[in-house]
Amino acid sequence: MARLTVEKLRFSFGYKTILEDISFELNQGEVLSIVGPSGGGKTTLLRLCAGLLDRQEGSIENSFKTQAIAFQDPRLLPWKNVIDNIAFGLKALGVPKAEREKRAREIALTFDLEEEDFDKFPKELSGGMSQRVSFARALVTQPELLFLDEPFSALDIGLKRELQNHIIELIAQKAITIFFITHDIMEAIRLSDKILLLEPDPGRIVKTYTFDRPQPERTDEWVYAETAKLLKDPYIIKTFELELK
Repeated sequence: MARLTVEKLRFSFGYKTILEDISFELNQGEVLSIVGPSGGGKTTLLRLCAGLLDRQEGSIENSFKTQAIAFQDPRLLPWKNVIDNIAFGLKALGVPKAEREKRAREIALTFDLEEEDFDKFPKELSGGMSQRVSFARALVTQPELLFLDEPFSALDIGLKRELQNHIIELIAQKAITIFFITHDIMEAIRLSDKILLLEPDPGRIVKTYTFDRPQPERTDEWVYAETAKLLKDPYIIKTFELELK
């Protein structure tokens, strides 16, 4: 079984320690969320695990064969149209042009992009359309491991739910493993098998929460109830500074 294993990870920028003594394991088919306030080191942790930053101390073992990332900022290539942006990862993998365009068009339609949008460039797209393209680009390569760095935070509630439902379908099919960064406890509960709470200054894991109910069965009422429970947890209150002044 493929897994991502992190042990005693420590990372600093200059003299400032960003992450301290981080250890966890993400197994194939699981959804793991890292939750904490802004500036607490969550994105740094993701970039280390994804290989975008060089490890300094501790170990990171990643046995997943393929991976992809979707960021809060869609980061589309401005000189490429929608289909070419989606197909970019397939091109890097050496997939023939006709096949990668076919797959890009198919997944674009899955993400509710219209054929009339396929030749548009990023500057012509709305924020929601750009994020759809970003998700399609991440998933078209069928990665075993998907890194999500707060990709829903700037979206309206309708589009957020739409994209979350796409992710839940993949989770239900056991088709993907997800490493998810967010400061939104509710969306973490909606999607995750396990939540790690990251306390800032320096970032360290102070508590783990697990959820057994399958994601497709997590109704709004259940998510609201579980969120209310966590918001009363002393660790959550302290980490997010929720105490009444």
